[in-house]
Amino acid sequence: MKSIINLILFLCIGYINAQESFIIKDVTLFDGEKLSNKTSVLVENGKVSKVSDKIQKNTTVIDGTGKFLMPGMTNAHVHAWGVLALVQAAQAGVLNLLDMHGVEPYQSKMKSMRDSTDYARFYVAGYAATAPEGHGTQYGFPTPTLTKPEDAVKFVQDRVDAKVDHIKIIVEPWKPTLSHETVKAIIEEGHKKEKKVVVHVSKMEDGYQVINNNADGLVHIWSDKPMPEEKLKELAKDRSFFVIPTLLVNILVQKLYRKKTEEQVAEIEKFLKNEVKRLYEAGVPILTGTDPPNANINHGSDLYKELILLSESGIPNLDVLKGATSHPADCFKLDKLGYIKEGYIADMLLLDKNPIKDINNIETITAIWKAGKQVKQKNKQ
Repeated sequence: MKSIINLILFLCIGYINAQESFIIKDVTLFDGEKLSNKTSVLVENGKVSKVSDKIQKNTTVIDGTGKFLMPGMTNAHVHAWGVLALVQAAQAGVLNLLDMHGVEPYQSKMKSMRDSTDYARFYVAGYAATAPEGHGTQYGFPTPTLTKPEDAVKFVQDRVDAKVDHIKIIVEPWKPTLSHETVKAIIEEGHKKEKKVVVHVSKMEDGYQVINNNADGLVHIWSDKPMPEEKLKELAKDRSFFVIPTLLVNILVQKLYRKKTEEQVAEIEKFLKNEVKRLYEAGVPILTGTDPPNANINHGSDLYKELILLSESGIPNLDVLKGATSHPADCFKLDKLGYIKEGYIADMLLLDKNPIKDINNIETITAIWKAGKQVKQKNKQ
């Protein structure tokens, strides 16, 4: 009987793909901010036009009883080299990808797919800022580099001319790396151009320094030693910033590339989760990102694993979901995305089970809409 009900639901959802409007009725709604029970959502012309416990309109109705509705998700740290990554992401309900280092001439085509239903939207940093022979130069494509603070003006202007969405800086001392004076100059120049500026770090002291220099966020968490409590409190009080911990990739690289023992990996994982919890408790927004294709991570469903790791770190599941929906939209200023609220783009995921009760239920997505149109899922054809 359950399989028949699901089939009927799917056929109804498929029918509305070509419709101008539809209602999801009596669903449990996470709107990107709060949870509501037995709520209905009206979608018209690709946008959410009404959210209420009572909606009257002559249009297609989907019964959401017992189901869970949430905004489409964002992976806030990826590297994508082709449009297939955008398809893979969209089919998993990951409707926005934020690229953190790539080949600018190839990215315009991928960005042009933003309005296509079956492709995730693609936002880019273009080339990341790094030192000669530094991290980011080893991937086989020409990468511009900086050697001194005075280089920041040209570097940032070149990224603006390439129509990047944000600026990425690499501070990685296992290879030649940028000085903090140069990093500060890039941050300041990026802000002059009204760009969010994020920084790759692996050391606690580097993370502390770049946030003190007004970076908007970190795209990895440090893995060497805990941040002293007084430093964490100082940053949380005096600076506004976010962190994309990328726990999944940090854990996997220990196993795959650094050949750590299971016991060593377990200790590193415990450390990383504890630092994430401390950041969260200090009031720092925690965003979800996985850094694919590093460590063979995919651009779609592997984001679920990151959500599970964040939940295991002690972040309440409601805030874990914010980290995949409203937080990236707010922190990166993704216009009218990340929420299911009136006037917002109708990016929505319908789940069979509630991931706030159990974060593993994020894997029960049964339907995906991007701007009010259903995304084709291979397992739903």
